Amino acid sequence: MSMNRVVLVEDSPVALEILQRLLNSSPDVDVVGTARDGVEGLEVINRTRPDVICTDFHMENMDGLELTQRVMADDPRPILVISNFVQKADVDNVFRLLQAGAADVFPKPSTDSPTDYEQLKSALVTKIKVLSNMKVTQKRQQQPLSGSVKPITSGAFSSNQPLMTNVSRVKVIAIGASTGALPAIQKIVCQLPSNFPLPIICTVHVSTGVLSGLVNWLSTECPLRVKIAEVGESPAPGTVYFAPEKNDLELDARGKFIYTDCPETNKHCPSITATFKSIARFYGKATAGVLLTGLGRDGAEGLQTISQAGGITVAQEEKGGAAFGMVKEAMSLNAVQQVLGIDKIAPFLLKTISE
Repeated sequence: MSMNRVVLVEDSPVALEILQRLLNSSPDVDVVGTARDGVEGLEVINRTRPDVICTDFHMENMDGLELTQRVMADDPRPILVISNFVQKADVDNVFRLLQAGAADVFPKPSTDSPTDYEQLKSALVTKIKVLSNMKVTQKRQQQPLSGSVKPITSGAFSSNQPLMTNVSRVKVIAIGASTGALPAIQKIVCQLPSNFPLPIICTVHVSTGVLSGLVNWLSTECPLRVKIAEVGESPAPGTVYFAPEKNDLELDARGKFIYTDCPETNKHCPSITATFKSIARFYGKATAGVLLTGLGRDGAEGLQTISQAGGITVAQEEKGGAAFGMVKEAMSLNAVQQVLGIDKIAPFLLKTISE
């Protein structure tokens, strides 16, 4: 198996040392260069041409945002933001990096405690492996994405708009996504109008601590209401629900959200398949399932269940038409009815509910 070549851009000597030690102890990763700020980072990246760049946000001389913008404009590569975003401002900053083209976020390792060490290492190495498989495209720096797509939301939630009366057979949208798919989720949910008549239920593999930041970010970017699903709630129209961090999200016999314990055998918690299967059990053929790209097979069987229940299934097409990981697994189960590029998924959902 080929080594994943990584450059680390981090201004804290302690954090840099921990990250280097974590990654160097993995046979799958080779740290080919390090830098203390964006200026030095660009030079190291140009020289070493890594598969993945890991960068902090706050740095002297050139911060992570400018570094991301430059890399994505000139020589695009997968970027993983490693940051402790605790304050509201930091959350916004980290997600501005995602808008600029970074692929995912990972919390900065703060302690060097041996108990978390193996877990941390395995999570970080998995992310790097997934990102090194991702095809990223050039991003010329225009206006921030949010400015161009955010509709005016005041008064837009009026049920008399003909498109949004929801006479369609679809009553719920289920989305499953893994590492590297946060920008894709943003692209889909932010393209939908505030009077979208269905609930959207998302299960995403994110690093621990990232979910609340993701929800806050999407709330400010998108016209839809975005929240973490609560036990006992019924899915409501025009709302995007996320599975919690450490439980599977399912529906009970009345269609209300419940949290269930993740089986020890499950690599992913929350599991996309667990949520998809539960939604298919309750909504049957009124379900539309969307599986975005990611490593592994979580979601493939769940999408198959939706398809077998008579629902609609969509998978994200990779650049160049390739499929890997979750989408490939779902295809091998004949679970995918439509394969669409990321820009086509929201228009497809809108068209589906207006038919």
